[in-house]
Amino acid sequence: MAAKPTEASQVISDVAHAEGGTTKGSKSAQMQSELTKQRNLEETVANVGSKLETAPGSITKGDAQAVHRAESRALGGQQPQSGSISSQAQHEAAVNEGAASTSRPAAPSDPTVQSQMDRQANFEDAASEIGSKLVNEPGNVTKEEADTLHSREQRAFGRTEKGGLASQAQHQVAENEGATTGRSGGAPADPSMQSQQHRQANFEDIAAKVGNKLEKEPGNITKEEADTLHSREHRALGHTEKGGVAAQAQHQAAENLKS
Repeated sequence: MAAKPTEASQVISDVAHAEGGTTKGSKSAQMQSELTKQRNLEETVANVGSKLETAPGSITKGDAQAVHRAESRALGGQQPQSGSISSQAQHEAAVNEGAASTSRPAAPSDPTVQSQMDRQANFEDAASEIGSKLVNEPGNVTKEEADTLHSREQRAFGRTEKGGLASQAQHQVAENEGATTGRSGGAPADPSMQSQQHRQANFEDIAAKVGNKLEKEPGNITKEEADTLHSREHRALGHTEKGGVAAQAQHQAAENLKS
C-alpha cells in the first residue's frame, strides 16, 4: 500500500487522474512542483524563523542564503520583498558577522595565513553589503558589484559556490540588464542557474513518469525508479520531501519487493 497522501497531494492526484496521468508540463506536474517548493520554503522558514526567535546570535550567512533561495524559488525566481524573513535573516547574519569580526584574535604571524584571512574578510564585507542589496533593492545590483563579489569569493576560497551569493548577484544583474534593454525570457546568463534549471527539469520529468505509474500501476514500481526519483529530487531541491512522491515511490517499491 502506498504512503497516505496529504490533502494537497490528494488534490494533485485527482487532477492527474482527470488529465489521464501526470506528464511533463501538465497541470498536475506543475502543481507538484509548486507544492514541493512551498513545502521547502515552509520548512526552511520554520527552521530559520525559530533561530531568529530564540537564538538570533546564531544566525549565519548560510542560514540567510538558504531562506533567501527558498523564498526566491517559491516566488518563481523573483527576489523576496524588504521586510521578509530572508531580509531579517540577512540583517541578523550581517550583525553577527560584525560582532564576530570585533572579537577576532590577533593577526597570525604567518603572512600566508594573514593573507588568507584578509581575502576572507574582503569577501565577507562584499557579501554582507551586496547580500543586503539583493534582498532589499535587487533592481539596483550592478555588474560591477556582482563581478567584485565573484572575484573576492574566488580569491578567498579558490572557487565560487554554485547557487551561492555571487551566482545570485550575477543572475540578478542579467535580469536587471534584460529589463533595461527590453529583453525577456531566454536562458540565465549564470551557468549555475542554468544547471539548477536542468536539475529541476530532470526531477519534474521523472516525477511525472513515476507519479503516473504510482497512480495507475503501483505494483510495478521498482527500486531503481524510486532511487532515481529520490536522487533527482535531492539534487534539484537539496532535500527530499516527507510524504512526497519520492517517499511514496520508495515505500511502494519496498512493498513490492515483499510481495
